[in-house]
Amino acid sequence: MKQGVFAYFHSATLAAALVFLGSSAGAEPKHGIAMYGEPALPQDFVSLPYANPDAPKGGRIIFGEAGGFDSMNPFIEKGRAPAGISLLTIETLLGRSYDEAFSLYGVLAESVDTDEGRTYVEFTLRPEAKFSDGSPVTVEDVLWSMETLGTIGSPRYAAAWKKIASAEQTGERSVKFTFNTVDRELPLILGLRPILQKAQWEGKDFTATSFEAPIGSGPYTVSSFDPGTTITFQKDPDWWGANLNFYRGMHNFDEIKYDYYGDGTVVFEAFKAGEFSTYRESNPAKWASNYDFPSVASGDVLKAEIPHQRPSGIEGFVMNTRRPMFADWRVRQAMIEAFNAEFINTTLNGGVNPRIQSYFSNSDLGAPAGAPATGRVAELLSSVKDSLLPGAMEGYAVPISDGTETNRAGLRAATALLEEAGWTLKDGTLVNASGEPFAFEILLQQGQDDATAIANIYTEALKPLGIAVKTTVIDQAQMKDRTTNYDFDMTYYIRSLSLSPGNEQTLYWGSAGVTEPGTRNWMGMNSPAAEEMIKAMLSAKDHEEFVNATQALDRILISGRYVIPFWYSQVSRMAHAKQLHYPDKLPIYGDWLGFQPEVWWFQE
Repeated sequence: MKQGVFAYFHSATLAAALVFLGSSAGAEPKHGIAMYGEPALPQDFVSLPYANPDAPKGGRIIFGEAGGFDSMNPFIEKGRAPAGISLLTIETLLGRSYDEAFSLYGVLAESVDTDEGRTYVEFTLRPEAKFSDGSPVTVEDVLWSMETLGTIGSPRYAAAWKKIASAEQTGERSVKFTFNTVDRELPLILGLRPILQKAQWEGKDFTATSFEAPIGSGPYTVSSFDPGTTITFQKDPDWWGANLNFYRGMHNFDEIKYDYYGDGTVVFEAFKAGEFSTYRESNPAKWASNYDFPSVASGDVLKAEIPHQRPSGIEGFVMNTRRPMFADWRVRQAMIEAFNAEFINTTLNGGVNPRIQSYFSNSDLGAPAGAPATGRVAELLSSVKDSLLPGAMEGYAVPISDGTETNRAGLRAATALLEEAGWTLKDGTLVNASGEPFAFEILLQQGQDDATAIANIYTEALKPLGIAVKTTVIDQAQMKDRTTNYDFDMTYYIRSLSLSPGNEQTLYWGSAGVTEPGTRNWMGMNSPAAEEMIKAMLSAKDHEEFVNATQALDRILISGRYVIPFWYSQVSRMAHAKQLHYPDKLPIYGDWLGFQPEVWWFQE
């Protein structure tokens, strides 16, 4: 790719965009940017509020992971990159504070500049910013990274790149991106794009998997690895960002290592044996009963519960609507009715975790379960009412069973819905008008032990309906290939959502994912209403309008009945070696991105 391609739109196109978007005058460079209002921290802040600026440096942390890896490039669709490779070695122009809904502060960039309409964003690089080989981070690296990721990188980068009208160098260390559409999140999205070293990729195929470690500007470099088995990161002693206030109290370990094991059961047994130093437990029943091994009893391993204020996201079994049997919303509702969530939750989790009632449960972004839309939310939905499914406007609530194993009411409701959709029971088998049986496969990955247990109970519950289900467990590589190409009927699905959802929602729910491989739209939903609500979210000028648009989207998603929802946890449960420590002040996102290993430290 040539440098000239960065200013690739004709002047007529840009002029039209500027007429559409309005003037960009009156902006001033700032040390940070927030999605709404101003960032909470002043320019001279000491450290992020949840980092300990006096944390000691040194020591190491070891993680245990299930699966493996076959590439060092996490920025393309092919291959499976190891944990930590982007987080620890690659920097972005801006960095996120996880104690605010969505605020960014300068990292590679010393300042960010945009106008009130956010028709453009301009970044000025820090003169001291360097890659691990000592070469400076340049505007050319920024421009090359943005275009490369946006055109031939992972599909998650493509949507934002298509909204850029022009990209140009405006000074020795400054770069400006002008937009061709209204999207107030774009300055923040570009601020979080990975900045790669252009020179490393000269003459190489960026889209090919490779075991060449990236040359980044982050705090760590890859010191050693064994493909698919282990990778070790070493703190760069000459890291340029060591004294940056954004990073004060962060990246405290000298060494970070990830060891890979066959499945989740083996991972836990390795942790009990002391082979690595920290473990996240997702099952509250296991948390209560399985942590009586010697190192816990002696105090060498500590148990911690980390609360958070982030949305639940969605977790459950997703139905692929590209499959004819799941194209009808009534069939999908029947599958939800037949899922005995209360019984399964009690059996596997001790009934501790609350049920997911919406994609944004546990936050003000979630629509109230079963309540009709009112006010501005109703107005937004009325504009797309012709493409709404029942429940979006009137209110949708996930069905609640009586908690008994039989779930008779749920099965009766499922039977009625299936009959309405054209399925009838014949000689013990559910068939359609053509006599084809209702049979499908639940696809799971090795190590998803809880999901496998849930699938086994669910399979038994569907037998009285005449539905035949086969559960297939495959390895990580096969799972990635099949989900990338949407080659499944039903599978385990999880989408973590933030307090400031934005452009990624198009990747999750956009209609392009119906046919385009590699998106996160595993259910294959094609909803003009959802896409309109995403546009409303991205163009919202204040938080109130943003909340209304998100609640409207939430109603469309949950009433779409694409996922059989499980439950969520309001805390993260972590067991860790006693030498590992974290600050008393927790971010609002809790144990999420930016927490471990970033603000943890080692101390005897």
